[in-house]
Amino acid sequence: MSVPRGADPETACPIAPVVDIVFSRWTTPILWSLHEYGRQRFVELERRIATITPKVLTQRLRQLERDGLVIRTYHPEVPPRVEYEISELGRSLAPLFAALSEWSVRLGEVERARVEYDARER
Repeated sequence: MSVPRGADPETACPIAPVVDIVFSRWTTPILWSLHEYGRQRFVELERRIATITPKVLTQRLRQLERDGLVIRTYHPEVPPRVEYEISELGRSLAPLFAALSEWSVRLGEVERARVEYDARER
């Protein structure tokens, strides 16, 4: 892939928008949970991702629905029931997450590199 000389790296990098959508702080655990456990209610997601606040979970789910990665289903019952599930578009990210999961075995190398760097910098 050829990028024009002097191009702005933020706009020239073709994966930057993907990273913005998929790798925001809470998107990955939400998508992973929906992929792993299937359709879930808000409370179930909240329990599985214990450190997320209800406000942030609501915001992220709305954004993921807007991006087409999550499907929200409202059931007009008493009390009302809302369920979330990963969409086909969201499922298409599975190979990407699988590759990253495979790469995660190298995190020990990252930690060793950091230790070596920090030792040199002292």
